[in-house]
Amino acid sequence: MPSKKNGFYKNIAYYKMTGGKSDVGRQRTGSSLSEDDKSLGLLSFGAIVSLIVWYLTSFLTLFMNKYTLTNLQAEAVLFSTVQIVVSTIVGGINMYWPCYMGRATRECVRRPFSFYTNMMFVGLTRFLVVFLGLISLEYVAVSFTETVKSSAPLFTVVISFLMLRERNGIYVQLSLIPIMTGLVLCSAYEISFTLVGFLAALGTNLAECLQFVLSKMSLSGEASRTTPAEFQFYSCFASTILQIPICVVLMNYEQASQTTFHIFVWMVLNGLMYHYQTMTAWVLMEYVSPVTHSVCNTVKRAIAIWLSVLVFGNSVTLLSGIGTGVVILGVLMYNKARDFEQRRHERHETRTLLIDNDSKTVV
Repeated sequence: MPSKKNGFYKNIAYYKMTGGKSDVGRQRTGSSLSEDDKSLGLLSFGAIVSLIVWYLTSFLTLFMNKYTLTNLQAEAVLFSTVQIVVSTIVGGINMYWPCYMGRATRECVRRPFSFYTNMMFVGLTRFLVVFLGLISLEYVAVSFTETVKSSAPLFTVVISFLMLRERNGIYVQLSLIPIMTGLVLCSAYEISFTLVGFLAALGTNLAECLQFVLSKMSLSGEASRTTPAEFQFYSCFASTILQIPICVVLMNYEQASQTTFHIFVWMVLNGLMYHYQTMTAWVLMEYVSPVTHSVCNTVKRAIAIWLSVLVFGNSVTLLSGIGTGVVILGVLMYNKARDFEQRRHERHETRTLLIDNDSKTVV
């Protein structure tokens, strides 16, 4: 086992040992649900409320981001900073007054130094997700950005293999083909396509997948368990610290100086929507399985794509629309394939364990 100074690699080893199949949401928060809520899953009252609030805040965050950037001409670096700072402040408040989103923090827990260093990595990816997401919305249509972000399983498989040497079965690999095909169709026939917007959307995807993998690795140990609000606060606080030098270097000061009180209020409201979008997503994970959560996320993106077409009146070519549908179909196939392979792996482990026990009994 590595020494304490190698805490990050120690967590990677733990993650590999558990097969990377643990639910980061449940692992992080523990389970504070009743047996009735657990058995009902997505049909429980808490899950339904969490799902509705998650969808609503996600749509509001997306559309308010686009409006603030394109109509109000907000400066992107300043905008992302305000969002993260607001989420840090509200996350700190929710640690003690969670507003029905997880458990309240009862006492200060001494955490290992590796927890805070790992949070810096998570905070960096969180900043990249917010910042690159805003850049993509500034250059391309909302529907195209969401379609590119829907291809996240492709990045998850690649990153998991590169960082964790996690291999996927043939069904998961085959499900990536329609995702890649649909993404190519969308990119080739998207009217609003620009290289900067496309690369920013891909960067958002990459950063989001890295954030998820790093979160699972960083929070594997018992001492790293947190509530949703604690995780939000620590990761956003780390992101705020990392953002300060980035703001100094990258901010367009001339554009930022034109920020009025009206624009600033919009930025703060966006920060609130972003915070509760993230919080409710983690809370929902306490009620449902990772596969169900992933399917809910896919449906959310599909609704967001077509709502954005209606709200912003974006022109969509036939092939681009088909590409969007193929991506969504591929993601649903990916979720089903992951679930099938995980169940098969669990059955194999159970069978092996029974054979070992029988062998010991005979001896």
